[in-house]
Amino acid sequence: MTEIKSAALELGTERIRKLLVQYAVPAIIAMTASSLYNMVDSIFIGHGVGPLAISGLALTFPLMNLAAAFGSLVGVGAATLISMRLGQRDYETAQRVLGNVLVLNLIIGIAFGLVALLFLDPILYFFGASEATIGYAREYMTVILLGNVVTHMYLGLNSVLRASGHPRKSMYATINTVVINTILDPLFIFGFGWGIRGAAIATVLAQVISLVWQLRILSNKQELLHFRRGIYRLRKKIVRDMLAIGMSPFLMNLAACFIVILINKGLKEYGGDLMIGAYGIVNRLAFFFVMIVLGVNQGMQPIAGYNFGAKQYDRVMHVLKLTMIGATCVTTAGFLLGEFMPRLAVGMFTSDEELIRLAVEGMRIVFFCFPIIGFQMVATNFFMSIGMAGKAIFLSLSRQLLFLMPGLIFLPHIFDVCTEWNGSWGVWCSMPLSDFLASLVAFFMLTYQLRKFRAIGAENAAKEG
Repeated sequence: MTEIKSAALELGTERIRKLLVQYAVPAIIAMTASSLYNMVDSIFIGHGVGPLAISGLALTFPLMNLAAAFGSLVGVGAATLISMRLGQRDYETAQRVLGNVLVLNLIIGIAFGLVALLFLDPILYFFGASEATIGYAREYMTVILLGNVVTHMYLGLNSVLRASGHPRKSMYATINTVVINTILDPLFIFGFGWGIRGAAIATVLAQVISLVWQLRILSNKQELLHFRRGIYRLRKKIVRDMLAIGMSPFLMNLAACFIVILINKGLKEYGGDLMIGAYGIVNRLAFFFVMIVLGVNQGMQPIAGYNFGAKQYDRVMHVLKLTMIGATCVTTAGFLLGEFMPRLAVGMFTSDEELIRLAVEGMRIVFFCFPIIGFQMVATNFFMSIGMAGKAIFLSLSRQLLFLMPGLIFLPHIFDVCTEWNGSWGVWCSMPLSDFLASLVAFFMLTYQLRKFRAIGAENAAKEG
């Protein structure tokens, strides 16, 4: 137990660069594996079922975002709360957070899955499905929703493992899921002939196996945080704090749900079903780089949360700076791929020439402002990591609601009426434009907050002197 506590305590004493590498590298590997996890499904479905199946899969993105919204509401909030309580040496509350995570994920996971299953067809039609694509989307989501509670539990407990000083175990859980899914996908799709349903079964089964492993780890009484009697009763303050912090990623994913609906509807209106498939491919490729940045952010989260709780503001600012540099490097690599080698990337998903052409055009536009979005993502996660939920929520929603949503509503019509291009170009161009404007907002908010930290640091130094 002493050794496990020291793993958490080193967050306040070890060199920041070493800590960030120690925590971020496993998270990056895990998030990269997680993005590959989604790409594997798309690649096997694209080659094993067909181009319209990719469009059907893309139609499920809003519902997947909505499920992720509820998962992050609990998981991200719990991870931040645990980091802060460990920084304050409040181990009893951190233990109770673990129990509350388990119960909340069980309740929300079952409720969401059942409600979505009851109204699945109307939901998919609202998302932009047609008679040609709804069969694929329905087959896939029925299985995913039946296993929704498993997904919630798996993601929530992974956040707990990472926040409690076990980034490698969190990484292993994700990698195990990806490897199992990659093995089962071709077996179920090609070998058993289950098609798109086989991809969904492989996804859920892989998560079940990893969840069993997580439950075994957290049942070990030698762990700093472990399952025991008395921690499962929902505590009003813990639930309130957890949901307040998790509200930022929840609203971000909720907004993403509505955004993808608008994108799908706009692309279907001006480009047809295949254009939705093109967005599905571009979204998977963008998601790959976004997930790596999220991995860097997850490495920052326990370090920033712990040191903010311990009032070591110089260490908080140092980890922020290093995270910004790392994230910008990742998104710049995405920009280079999107602008100079888009056909190579898109070709992994399909051999259909028309689908490749549409996806390449979209990718070049969407990836245009990629070098700066790493900054915006880190700034948002930073405020969340130190418990400033209101600022994190505002930054989360600035891109989605203030800039992207109006762009998706007005730009397609403007392009269609006022230019030689059709409205689908307006849909694509809305994305980099919103990235640019949201990054400006994040820059001004973060600059203001860092000035306050510097002032506090100078005041503390003067008192000590």
